[in-house]
Amino acid sequence: MGNKILIIDDERPILSSLTVLLAQHDIFDVDVLQDSRKAFKKIDDGDYRVLILDMSMPEVTGMDILRHVRERHPHMESVILTGVGDVEMAVEAMKLGAYDYLTKPVSQERLVFTMRRALERVQMRQELTALKSGLTRANLRHPEAFNQILTRSPRMISVLMKVEQIAPTNGSVLIWGESGTGKELVATAIHKLSTRASRPFVAVNAGVFAAELFASEFFGHNKGAFTGATETHKGFLEKADGGTLFLDEIGGLSHEIQVKLLRVLQEGEFFRVGSTVPLHADVRIIAATNKNLHNEIRAGTFRKDLFYRLNINSIQLPPLREREGDVTFLANHFLRVYSREHGKEVKAFSDAAIEALARYDYPGNVRELQNVVASALVLERSERLEKESLPSYLLDAVKKGLMVLPAAADGVDRSSMRSLEDVEKEHVARVLNACSGNRTHAARILGLSRAGLHLKLKKYGLDQA
Repeated sequence: MGNKILIIDDERPILSSLTVLLAQHDIFDVDVLQDSRKAFKKIDDGDYRVLILDMSMPEVTGMDILRHVRERHPHMESVILTGVGDVEMAVEAMKLGAYDYLTKPVSQERLVFTMRRALERVQMRQELTALKSGLTRANLRHPEAFNQILTRSPRMISVLMKVEQIAPTNGSVLIWGESGTGKELVATAIHKLSTRASRPFVAVNAGVFAAELFASEFFGHNKGAFTGATETHKGFLEKADGGTLFLDEIGGLSHEIQVKLLRVLQEGEFFRVGSTVPLHADVRIIAATNKNLHNEIRAGTFRKDLFYRLNINSIQLPPLREREGDVTFLANHFLRVYSREHGKEVKAFSDAAIEALARYDYPGNVRELQNVVASALVLERSERLEKESLPSYLLDAVKKGLMVLPAAADGVDRSSMRSLEDVEKEHVARVLNACSGNRTHAARILGLSRAGLHLKLKKYGLDQA
């Protein structure tokens, strides 16, 4: 994961407590160091974004480390840990470039809030660097491979440039990113740019398989292998032979399935269910996850050896809220697409509507923006898409200033914050109502199959049929 944080403190209980606090939030990838004498090498080798640093340590002090960071790693942010009586030292540290200081014992809310803000500062600095470098699609050697990925964001362009470097190799790839950031589109681009482009690309949502079905679907089965096996069935490995197998939501695999997947990756052979004949498949694995697998490994829910097999190459996709300029760019694209699809003459957004769209946080990323524009267009009757046609949950979030999700800030009223399920329930109901109950139409707008919409309606108690 990209948000690597290093905590340096000579007190083991402090390291443990901070790790536990931050591990509850999936955006942090935490590493720790107790021996400050090893700090310089650890920082130089680690590609960390934020450093949490105790000032009062023997031999190599926090101030020594802070000077090293300022000279060698100016892109990093440093957060100082200090006792109540060391505030003057903390202020001196901030003059050397530290972002903020925290007083022991550390408040959980203050810690998470400060770390989020520090990460945002790092991100803003990276984006400014990218903007100064003038990255555009013209910097891509093979822009045609990314036709399905719409972006003007320099940060996203830099990710696509990394994809171009990784694609020709044959190693496994692990794609990290929130839901809706386009992980399958990136996997498809990797396949197109690889030496396997003429061979099959098989995409599988790995997280949906129960352990008892995995072997049959992944390895295939012979006729008569079990009740209902009326014919021989090729599994995903055979179907992808010579090509690429994309395993989405890899973090949702059960432990039993992880063991089976690791075995086939290590041994290179497998058996169809009901067969004793070994089979081989030449397959490149691309996996994707919206979870922090480092946290899953620490929690014992994901195997470390499987992680290392999959994470030979790593791609981190930024969320939409961190892709400068892409909200407006994509919103206008979706407006054109759905205006044609619905036979409407909506040519643009009003200024108020585009401002509201730009200020929202998009926990569902590009997919959510697409659904927002599609559902708003159904309601709009003029030639401009007005703010009032946008979903009420989005307008409420913007009005309440929740676009940055400051849930950990001291003094923030959390009672007004809603769960993602509540937001989704309201959105599904709104789209269905706008479509006068036509489930086929509503499912298309929401980007769901009719069966998928049925499951959503049943889940939220909206199924009136």
